[in-house]
Amino acid sequence: MTAADGAAGPAGRARPAGAAGPAGAAEFDGADAAAGVEATAYWATGPGAGELRRETLPALGEGDALVRTLYSGISRGTELLVRRGEVPPSQHDRMRAPLQVGDFPFPVKYGYLAVGVVEDGPAALIGDRVFCLHPHQDRFVVPADRLVPVPDDVPSRRAILTGTVETALNAMWDAAPCAGDRIAVVGGGLVGGAVALLLRRFPLARLQVVEPDAGRRAHLAGTGLDAVAPDQAESDCDLVFHASATEAGAATALSLLGDEADLVELSWFGQRAPRLPLGEDFHSRRLRIIASQVSRIGAARRHRRDPAARLAFALTLLADDAFDALIASESSFADIGTAFADLDNGAGCVAIRYA
Repeated sequence: MTAADGAAGPAGRARPAGAAGPAGAAEFDGADAAAGVEATAYWATGPGAGELRRETLPALGEGDALVRTLYSGISRGTELLVRRGEVPPSQHDRMRAPLQVGDFPFPVKYGYLAVGVVEDGPAALIGDRVFCLHPHQDRFVVPADRLVPVPDDVPSRRAILTGTVETALNAMWDAAPCAGDRIAVVGGGLVGGAVALLLRRFPLARLQVVEPDAGRRAHLAGTGLDAVAPDQAESDCDLVFHASATEAGAATALSLLGDEADLVELSWFGQRAPRLPLGEDFHSRRLRIIASQVSRIGAARRHRRDPAARLAFALTLLADDAFDALIASESSFADIGTAFADLDNGAGCVAIRYA
């Protein structure tokens, strides 16, 4: 832990969710700890609207922890759909964030990329930096087994990408890349960028990120990735990951596949019903589309890993400085409303900084 993280005490000592704590970790005489502590949270209140609301935190129960937030992250994908009220009614239950308050469409306290420091609770955790799937809020109380340790070599700001990297990791478990593969990632946004940064660790024959926006291509090229325009993308791929959330991107992804190759679909279109080019040679070439979604462990490791292990490993992957490129901007918590408005104008992941 660095002094800049604003936390005292040892870092990275919290246990992964579901793991048993050390003897004495639950020693706790704080039945009234956190009781009366005021907190501020962001609520989405209507299409394109939101507000900061004050609340009083509950008293800590045995095994609970009080966390002071250092950073939270706004993802342009799901959170933009939530902001617009575009979560389909059929998906209201499935798309609930783990610690969401309120029901879709509005009002909801929504979010899942929070990094903070434990201020009270089990003695073994106090002072630790942790990641939690919590909405945007400056302090919160959660069961301690909801917290995942942030490794010492991962800065707090970068750790907000944990959920995104977990999504990318899960996609690779849905269709595992092999040494020597020719792979394309269509869509160089937050999720597509995370997939590409993980794939560059593999001994591939070819890896391209296909992105129509020149500015975004230049940004990705700065990490060492081969970012190309759609008309420059090479075909005959063994595996293509699609993360553009556009019809054009999906069509491009299908066109880049070689015979009997796989397309991993990471885009969530919400209420939209995109058209896909499944005519012509789609069937004769025996192409396959695999839906990937983080709510279930990818097929290759479904019987060997659980969500806690996947999340903890995703955090370790963020020791790579290149992931900083996926954070488009930073705003203070007081200006979170403006940060959300910027999402409508095409901003990528926004880091929210808490005082």
